[in-house]
Amino acid sequence: MGSLDRATMETAVRRYFEACNAVDRDLFARCVSERVVHYLAHGMAGPVHGIDPIVERWGADVRANGSHWAVDAVYADERTRTAVCEWTAFKPRLGKVLRGAEVYRFDDAGLIDEVRIYYASRRDDTVAVNELEGFPYADRGFAT
Repeated sequence: MGSLDRATMETAVRRYFEACNAVDRDLFARCVSERVVHYLAHGMAGPVHGIDPIVERWGADVRANGSHWAVDAVYADERTRTAVCEWTAFKPRLGKVLRGAEVYRFDDAGLIDEVRIYYASRRDDTVAVNELEGFPYADRGFAT
């Protein structure tokens, strides 16, 4: 893996949220790989592959719910080319506020090529395994 500094990763993550709020494909393209995969929580119809489907998904949420997101903190690790962001999502038309964190992986060009979302919520005892839908845990060396 090549070198990628923390400031560059933090800028990319903050730009990602800017792009989500603005529903701006050009802004997404400045921080996200065309081959990006966005893993979602179980039951959210994920993962989402590619910039255009991500723009469509978050754009629909913005239009329907008045959604907007705020970055609360970003942590980045140069060695693994991974960043983590704690965020708050505001959904005024639903009267809801959500909190969570996302893990971002960066490709050789310094673009985000993977997003893994985790909500600050109670576990779901109706399912046997609480995990991201479609994420290759075993292939990545996670405990299974």
